[in-house]
Amino acid sequence: MTVRPHNPLWLLLIGLFLCPQLVWGEIPADVLRPQTYDGDQDIVGWWMSEKLDGVRGYWDGHQLWSKNGHQLFPPEEFTRDLPPFAIEGELWGGRNTFENTVSIVMQQQPHNGWLTLQLAIFDVPDPHSPFQTRLKRAIDWCEHHPSPYARVIAQTPVQSVAQLETVLQRILQQGGEGLIVRDPRACYQSGRSDSILKVKTYQDAEAVVVGHLPGEGRNQGRLGALLVERPDGVRVKIGSGFRDAERDHPPEIGSVITYKFYGLYRSGLPKFPVFLRQRLDADL
Repeated sequence: MTVRPHNPLWLLLIGLFLCPQLVWGEIPADVLRPQTYDGDQDIVGWWMSEKLDGVRGYWDGHQLWSKNGHQLFPPEEFTRDLPPFAIEGELWGGRNTFENTVSIVMQQQPHNGWLTLQLAIFDVPDPHSPFQTRLKRAIDWCEHHPSPYARVIAQTPVQSVAQLETVLQRILQQGGEGLIVRDPRACYQSGRSDSILKVKTYQDAEAVVVGHLPGEGRNQGRLGALLVERPDGVRVKIGSGFRDAERDHPPEIGSVITYKFYGLYRSGLPKFPVFLRQRLDADL
């Protein structure tokens, strides 16, 4: 029998071939990502929340994905009460638990380690609605379907820059890493957006390890500094911020690390670069 183009089965097969995410609901090619607050933007009237240092998760209504589109494997108990629509959040086990969180979510099969985490929801991807409307949808769902493994991150209106700085300092003293501020009127868009900003006392960036430089003095016989390469090809030497264990067993050549710095020189090189961590979740 000839299958005609208007046959529903034929249309379904075409859809599966040309655009499988319409059927399976996979993560979009590029999620909304923040830029950095530099003090020049007018953020009064925006909403602020703590920046959680975890692993970004994208729930498509059926499955959980990493920011780079890799499927994650939480147990059914973790996802049972998540909504039938897409949400984004941070897979988070608490402050200073980043490495443990990564080790949990990288495993390729469900396990009970997930039950020590939460999906801290910060958005509902929808290009047609402002952030305040999108977030209310997640709040309404969680109020009617409470789960110990999901919550919506609380938002506080920014009344002044002084208030923002006060909240930032309190978060830092409590062991947090910074704030996120968002324009509640902005719609969702892919890629970097100036409608969502990360606020820290320092800037940070990622680079690839291309060399190990030997140490001197107390560091003789082990790592003295990392030579790293930024995405623009510029190489930077980072010699501080390492624990003894990291100097004894430094990040491997080719691995991705995060470093912090305090502005740029006129040459474009970072001022006072300091090692923060190896990005064990770089592939996530």
